Amino acid sequence: MAGRLAGKVAIITGAGSGIGRAAARIFAEEGAQLVLGDKTDAVHETARAIVAAGGQVQALQIDAGLESDVKKLVDTALASYGHLDVAFANAGISGGRVGIFDLTPEQWTEVLRVNLIGPWLMIKHAGKVMADAGKGGSIICTASVAGIRSGAGGPSYSASKAGVINLTQVSAQQLCETNVRVNAICPGLTQTGMTKPTFDMAKDKGVEHKLGRLNPLRRAAQPEELARVALFLASDDASYVNGQAIAVDGGLSSSHPVTRQLPGQTAV
Repeated sequence: MAGRLAGKVAIITGAGSGIGRAAARIFAEEGAQLVLGDKTDAVHETARAIVAAGGQVQALQIDAGLESDVKKLVDTALASYGHLDVAFANAGISGGRVGIFDLTPEQWTEVLRVNLIGPWLMIKHAGKVMADAGKGGSIICTASVAGIRSGAGGPSYSASKAGVINLTQVSAQQLCETNVRVNAICPGLTQTGMTKPTFDMAKDKGVEHKLGRLNPLRRAAQPEELARVALFLASDDASYVNGQAIAVDGGLSSSHPVTRQLPGQTAV
């Protein structure tokens, strides 16, 4: 049986680890031909695993916030496979938990450059190719629950991800009548390379079991759980999903912080 992405060509950034690596593996399993990008040489490790499993992939070490590098990804897709159907602008950096008063303009700018300018560059270049081809396509951006409201990330990170959500909505409108869909996923706490310091700190303190306990599922996510949502948005199954920011957070963003209540209790 053909996979859900059979015949499709997909770009994925941040593919050296975490959600990007999980998405690369799942997209390949579903039949996509891939162009992977990451700032680290771990992207080649991801590519080798996909080749070993019988997939088709090109891997480039790039800076997702640099226009020439994003254009290189798009050009590689066209040169290698002849067309482009899916672009997953997933690369991002945390910027740390530095407070408003302690951030420098340089730190703030760097987070915005990678997390917000990067997805815009992907939409600009990949979206143009898809629109000009006239066959539609899907662009997916990784935002965050930190972009929905405060409390889930540092100031620069949260602001950048709020920008990604709005960028997604604006871009869906700007690409009107091209059949190119633009959506975002908003992960909650997910066990990736970026969150490794948080998980390591919790482990060292013996409180690893408390991670993710603020959401109704009472746990953190694994990268594959986010990658499967990206797969849905990339596929024709999501043909009428456009301009949306989908929270994949175990239910964290469904409520304001309250004292945890048991079934049958009344909140006070």
